[in-house]
Parts: sequence; C-alpha cells; structure tokens
Amino acid sequence: MPTPPRSPRPRTAPQRPSRPPAPPRGKPRWVVRTVTTLSVVVLAAAGIGHAVMSGLDEDIARVDPFHDMKNRPEAGHGMNILLVGTDGRERIGAQEREKYRLGGTPCHCTDTIMIVHISADRDRATVVSLPRDSYAVTPPHTDRVSGERHEGHPLKLNAAYAEGGPRLTVRTVEKMTRVKIDHYLEVDFTSFMKTVDVVGGVEICTGEPLKDSRTGLDLPAGRHTLEGGQALQYVRARHVDGTSDLSRMRRQQHFMAALVDRVTSSGILLHPMRFRDVTRAVLGSVRADKGFGTGELLDLGRAMRNFSPSSSEFTTVPIADMKHSVKGVGSTLKWDAQKSGRIFDALRRDEPLSAHLTPDPRPRVPVDPRQVRVQVENGTRTAGLGRRVDAALAATGFATTRAPVNAADQDVRRTVVAYDPRWDRSAKSLAAALPGSELRAVKGQGATLKVIAGADFGEVREVRAQDPGRGEFGVVRGDQVGCS
Repeated sequence: MPTPPRSPRPRTAPQRPSRPPAPPRGKPRWVVRTVTTLSVVVLAAAGIGHAVMSGLDEDIARVDPFHDMKNRPEAGHGMNILLVGTDGRERIGAQEREKYRLGGTPCHCTDTIMIVHISADRDRATVVSLPRDSYAVTPPHTDRVSGERHEGHPLKLNAAYAEGGPRLTVRTVEKMTRVKIDHYLEVDFTSFMKTVDVVGGVEICTGEPLKDSRTGLDLPAGRHTLEGGQALQYVRARHVDGTSDLSRMRRQQHFMAALVDRVTSSGILLHPMRFRDVTRAVLGSVRADKGFGTGELLDLGRAMRNFSPSSSEFTTVPIADMKHSVKGVGSTLKWDAQKSGRIFDALRRDEPLSAHLTPDPRPRVPVDPRQVRVQVENGTRTAGLGRRVDAALAATGFATTRAPVNAADQDVRRTVVAYDPRWDRSAKSLAAALPGSELRAVKGQGATLKVIAGADFGEVREVRAQDPGRGEFGVVRGDQVGCS
C-alpha cells in the first residue's frame, strides 16, 4: 500500500524571508507559464532519501497564503495545489534573451494560475488551468500596496495577486471554485530552461510545420527533442496560427505530457543525485507555503512511483463568454457555470475527469471551429443560399459574421474557402466542414476566412478539434497527446 503523506512538521532551521513581488509594470508577452509550474509536482515523484534532499528547504522562499483565513471550503479527498507562474525574464542572460527573443520589460506579475489535484491514492494528477483573464469577484480584503480596505469587487483573476498577493489569490480561487487549496507554489518561469536541459530535453511531435516569427520558433513536421531554449519558444509561441492562445494552450498541454513521460521513463527518478540536480533547478525560483517542503516532496515521491502519462489529465475551465465586458475591468472570460461546477465537483470527490470521455464520430480538424471567423458570400443566383450556409456553419460552431452578402461572381459552381496563408490551419478546418470545397489562398486577406457558396453546396458537416477525448470537460490524458 502507498505510504500516506505525513503531516507538515515544525522546522527549526531559519527561514528565508518571503520575496515580495513588485507591482505589475504592463501586460507581459508571456501569458501562460504552465510547463514550469507543473514540473514542480512532476519532479516530486522520486523515492529518494533525506540525505540527498537535505538542504533543499533552504532553496525555497516562503509565503503564508493561509494566514488567518476563515470560511474556507470543506476539504475534499486528495491534495489540491494552487500553482502560480510569475515573470522573471531579467534573470536570463542577455545572450539567451536575444537568441530566444525574450525582450521586453518583466512585469513581476502572475499570468498562470492552475489547480493541480493529486488523488488520495497518489496515482493520478488532474491539472485545471484557470485563465488569467477570467472574470472574478474578490472577497473583502486589504490592498497590500495602498493599505486600503476593499469590499468584494470584480476584476480579472490575475489582478488578485497585484492587490493582495498569494493570500488574496488563494481566497479568490477558493471563492470561485469552492475547492479547498492545501498547498501553494509560486514558480519563476526562468527555471523552465534549466529544468528542460537538466532532464536531457523533451521529445514532442508535430504533424505540421510550426513557425512563429515573434519567438523564432521554426520546426518542420515530425519528431523533435527540444532543449531549454527551443522548448521555451515552443510553449510561448502565439503566432503559429490566428488562434493564438488556444493553439498555444494545446501545445503547452502536449509539452506537459511529454515532460511527464520524460521524467517517469528516463530513469531520473531512480538516480538520487540527478534527481537532486533537477529538483534544485526548479526550487531555486520557487515560493511555497510553510507546510510544503522536503518531507512533502519525499512523501509524494514514495506514493507516486507508478505515476505515468496516462495518470495525468489536463483541462481548462470551460468558458461561456469569451468577451464578457465589465465596467472598469474591461473584456474578461466568463466561466460556464454548469460545466466548470462539474469539474470542481469531480475534484472534490477525487474523481478522474477522463471517466467522462465519450466516443465522438466527428472528423478531427486542426483548429477549434469556435476560433475560426467566417464571412459567407452567395456565389449563385439562388436566393437565400448565403443565409442558409451562414446559419449551418454557425450551428456547427464556426464564428460567422451572421451577415452574408452576395459575391461579385454569381456563377460559382464549386464552393470556395478563401484564406490568408497565415491562417492555413483554420482554412483546413473550415474546408473539412464543407465537403468538396476548394481551398484558395489570398495573401493579405487577414484573419477572417471567406466562404463563397457555389452551386455544388450540399451540407455543412460537423467537425471537432483534433486533440482526442476532450468530451464534456474538455479533458485530455497525457498519453493521448504524446509521440506514438
């Protein structure tokens, strides 16, 4: 039977003072530091002795996010860790910053927030990403900068950190999810490159070339072993396709699964000294609650010896409104109350989200239809065809303009999907929903794709995003996104 984790032990060694983060200085270019934060939990999975791990506590700066907290949610089963990723590019050398295009001013802010749930039997991990722009309402609190007392008020979720640091972040997340947070980890993303390098690189697979001029990412289709710098480009690229953040989130999930596979299959967990080096690469830029230390890492490690990619599952809180406007806050992401509620209920009950996966016969496409904007034109003399095509595409999930127009040429025989070459993956997704249509590249057309309905139009076919098994909760298991 797995050894249950011990209760936190009092520590007599002097603790380093917490490092108060500076206030935000503008929106960062990096929106999600998912891979770095997950690595803290993944790298805890080694059965390794106190002799090798001794001294690691001194590498962890401490915070007290649970101080004097009241009216907290009832504890469920398993362990819930709130992982927060922060900026820190100033700690990367000038040569590497230039090579990997890491310019810009560091924001010293949080732009990744996620809950990692470790099952009670320590055989499974569920990672739920909470988008930084999520609409949130804080509990009453005191602003840590001005000292002013605030009642609860709306904001974007990542702004809770700027106003009240880790404590307000934890309180706001608990208020939104009704999930009790057991531990808090805050990770500086600069440890990411070191972590990838020290594990010997991470293998990823891509079915299509990936190129992003902003980050310098340039990968041909196929299988690649990425070292720190390239891996950083891979997880932060936003301009591979017009779908920006959604595509990047998918790549980050793929990378997390590959990282889990690398750490659990490479023998790192069986070599104490190597594991120590990997752990130190991460812990050197971590802040954690006072109850999370070497003892907890060791207990997790002993219980998670059989951890594997199939034991991990990843999802993002379902969004009902992508442009929820809030006065004084701006455009936010409003969660789908019912679907997100079911996710958090599953965490409280310690149930795997992947248990809700159901077969889906729809063809897979590279880009989610909801991220593909479409203008429909009627290329025939058949009255109402444009409205019919627009309505059918919208019903299938595509973001149509809902304002079809007549095409300049009304003698079109074959339906055309016209697209800017930069949005070629979106075009393939749209063409898959229009059997028999012709793809036509139009340089400079922009992000909106154009469908010119021809005389051959028959139907719109339902399609789905290519990542397998997302089901009701949008969840994917680690073994479903790795190299095969």
